[in-house]
Amino acid sequence: MKRVEAVIKPFKLEDVKDALAEIGIDGMTVSEVKGYGRQKGHSELYRGAEYVVDFLPKIKMDMVVAESMVEQVTSTIVEAARTGKIGDGKIFVSDIEKIIRIRTGETNEEAI
Repeated sequence: MKRVEAVIKPFKLEDVKDALAEIGIDGMTVSEVKGYGRQKGHSELYRGAEYVVDFLPKIKMDMVVAESMVEQVTSTIVEAARTGKIGDGKIFVSDIEKIIRIRTGETNEEAI
């Protein structure tokens, strides 16, 4: 089992969610986060004064999938989230040792 974390632009959330639903991914956790990478934030004007916005709003999506689904999930996220501009986001894939569904006690693949 693998954990797939994707950090994407907020306006791409519905596109990514719908694309993942089409390939059978029906569970995920979504968080509103702030951060920056190569973008390094940007400057804005407010009432004539310039200020720097260091942390930009992003969406972080977390899901656990079977190892056989990782390539399909990551390529689906890339296709749905890509705008071609800086700040499109990142995907992180990591190993999951164990999952337990609290309600039933099911473990690992059955608990996904």
